[in-house]
Amino acid sequence: MTKKQSIVINIVLSLTFVCYMDSLTQIVLGAAVGEAVLGRKVGNKAMLYGAIAGTIPDLDVLASFFTDNVTALYVHRGFTHSIVFSVLFAPILAWIVTRYETYKNFKNWTWLFFLAFVTHPILDAHTTWGTQLFWPFDLRLAFKNIFVVDPLYTVPFLIFLILAMRQKRTTAKRRFYNNMGLIISTTYLAITLLLKWAAYTKFESALKEQNIAYLDIDTRPSALNTILWSANVQTNDAYLLGNYSFFDSQPITFESYPKNHDLLGSLVEDKSVKQMIAISEGWYTITKDNNTLYFNDLRFGLLSLKPKSDSFVFKYKLDVDPSGKVLFIEAPKDSNDGKKLLSELWQRLKGN
Repeated sequence: MTKKQSIVINIVLSLTFVCYMDSLTQIVLGAAVGEAVLGRKVGNKAMLYGAIAGTIPDLDVLASFFTDNVTALYVHRGFTHSIVFSVLFAPILAWIVTRYETYKNFKNWTWLFFLAFVTHPILDAHTTWGTQLFWPFDLRLAFKNIFVVDPLYTVPFLIFLILAMRQKRTTAKRRFYNNMGLIISTTYLAITLLLKWAAYTKFESALKEQNIAYLDIDTRPSALNTILWSANVQTNDAYLLGNYSFFDSQPITFESYPKNHDLLGSLVEDKSVKQMIAISEGWYTITKDNNTLYFNDLRFGLLSLKPKSDSFVFKYKLDVDPSGKVLFIEAPKDSNDGKKLLSELWQRLKGN
């Protein structure tokens, strides 16, 4: 196996793990919602249909097979993650299911699919990417209080769902287990909002103590936890990136990254460039290497916690095709980036 093949395989496996865990979370949520609506009537079938419905909104990722990278990113978590989609497609799936299931209550099946659909984007709204819950209005909700994969949210939820699944559909214990899963996961989600507020105030205080004038500040949790938080701070000409763990004993430090937006020149008028700027919500830098421009999306941070690292999670090479259209080509990643980052995050999480 060549080094290039090894790198590709590691990247694919890493992305597959994240996508799998993200999908697992939505499956568990959808199944629990399905159980809450129709568990007493149809038993484990309610969980099955809820789980299926909980994954359907993410089918919008298939757009990447039919269009360019930028357009695929732009439509992700759009229509299929909206209330409109939930309202339109819940009765359609309910009608289909009532054609062959023995339980024929159209209203209850509609409620199952609607709630399984709509809770998916509501949960996504708490992540960094966010979601267009109110599509077609151009408003992306992104509370950024939980990472797309968080074991403390998913694992307890899954355990209670399995316990509920093993009980007879009419028993009180089955409802108890399912309700506990919903209550604990929702409570944890609420706690992460408080943790985000606490981290935000720490960053705000650090900026004040260091006499740093800024225009905006954006905070988010690091991968797989809500103990270590990151902040992007916008100043006139640069972005400051910093990290804070609730176990820290030393002051917060910030690394400066020049915006360099002027390097885009006339490319800023290109449709794809405008879309990427909108997708990044303006949190981006432009870097130049060997006369090649790179677009760095700051919302998801870096693949390394080392000072002055330029290994952004989402880094795109800008290329222009013969027709003049700007193409965004994701920069290759090293096979060990993920492992190194997890190791660095674990060390940093324990405090500075």
